[in-house]
Amino acid sequence: MLSLISKARRRDPDSFIALIEEAKPEMYKIAYSILHNDADAADAISETILKCWKDIDKLRKAKYFKTWLIRILINNCNDIIRKNSRTIYVESYENIEPGDDSEMSEENISECFNGLSEKHRLIMTLYYSHGFKIREIAQMLEMNENTVKTRLSRARNEFKELYKERTAS
Repeated sequence: MLSLISKARRRDPDSFIALIEEAKPEMYKIAYSILHNDADAADAISETILKCWKDIDKLRKAKYFKTWLIRILINNCNDIIRKNSRTIYVESYENIEPGDDSEMSEENISECFNGLSEKHRLIMTLYYSHGFKIREIAQMLEMNENTVKTRLSRARNEFKELYKERTAS
């Protein structure tokens, strides 16, 4: 991968395309988790790809390519949110019927996850779904590592409360 990055930095389009193709599924998951809209996610990814191609020579260390790429994507997603000036609302979910002691289904877990606040959902997605380390998340989001740790802890607690509400019904 480092050789692809060094070739891409020398403006080799094939190497750059290979890097983007490898990162595209993860980019989509992150963009969609922030924007909740396929069209906006596609716009954010397109803008990210263009910016990365234009600014690839600004990448300081090749080993941080993915972190750099995701940071640009998150910034583009935030720009789209600001541009559209819209609030993302959490859907209303049906209550679990009383006496239902069965384990939570994947759908119910997903509903609890989607019920998290945006900043907590993003941290949880990056940490658990994509396996980024706290240090990498801090770099991507341009915040202090302790802030990331705090938000991750609060996200876990928020998820736990949502889980309790779903199972208490």
